[in-house]
Amino acid sequence: MLIDSHCHLDFPELAADADGVVARARASGIGAMVTIGTELARFPGVLAMAERFDNVWCSVGTHPHASAKELVTDPAPLLAHVAHPKVVAIGETGLDYYYEHSPRPPQMMSFRAHIAAARAAKLPVIVHTRDADDDTIAVLEDEMGKGAFTGLIHCFTGTQRLADASLALGLSISVSGIATFKNSGALRDVIKSVPLDRLLVETDAPFLAPVPHRGKTNEPAFVVHTAATLAGLKDVTPEELAAATTGNFFRLFTKAKRPGATAPSQTKP
Repeated sequence: MLIDSHCHLDFPELAADADGVVARARASGIGAMVTIGTELARFPGVLAMAERFDNVWCSVGTHPHASAKELVTDPAPLLAHVAHPKVVAIGETGLDYYYEHSPRPPQMMSFRAHIAAARAAKLPVIVHTRDADDDTIAVLEDEMGKGAFTGLIHCFTGTQRLADASLALGLSISVSGIATFKNSGALRDVIKSVPLDRLLVETDAPFLAPVPHRGKTNEPAFVVHTAATLAGLKDVTPEELAAATTGNFFRLFTKAKRPGATAPSQTKP
């Protein structure tokens, strides 16, 4: 069994055929997936998708791209949703200095608020970082000094320095289809250095379809191709890679239940 630790089932490219997307994932051996919150205003749709399928969980958060129009400076708006049994993580949050769709100050404030929420809720924080290694490391180190939290760098495309710093802080690293691209040799070299017990796999669907589907709409079923590349990099069998990354997922996402396990019931006020 593999887990797609990061996808966007509520995005139009996938939502229009959500039943088919989830069915194809199951048929490909994907036991579960996490659909990711990108704006609090859109969270009801994210949660509805997670509630619709027994093997889908979700996160709550505001993407750095949206941090200016939906500024989160306090953990309270995030914590308001964490009691729901389907909410297993905070984010995605972080810093994106490549596109800078939001100015850097609101990105930074939102990032810190999300970490505070993750710390308070004892849920992992899902970190998006692009062209912002130095500031990402600085924030993570500073916030870890305020109190421990767990999390992962999703869709890792950073430097060896970012990987080393993240691992030193106890974070995990999630690998997307970018690792399968021909021009990603430097990234693959970094991934080789990451211990197997700290790796997860994801699609970031509908984006970043791995080879041999590059250029097409990505979906959770395609995580098998990224996993195959990752198994080769780590010199393990696909079965060993699946067992390791699935185990890593459930150790990090402690609120998520393995398929077949009994989920906690939701308590209504």
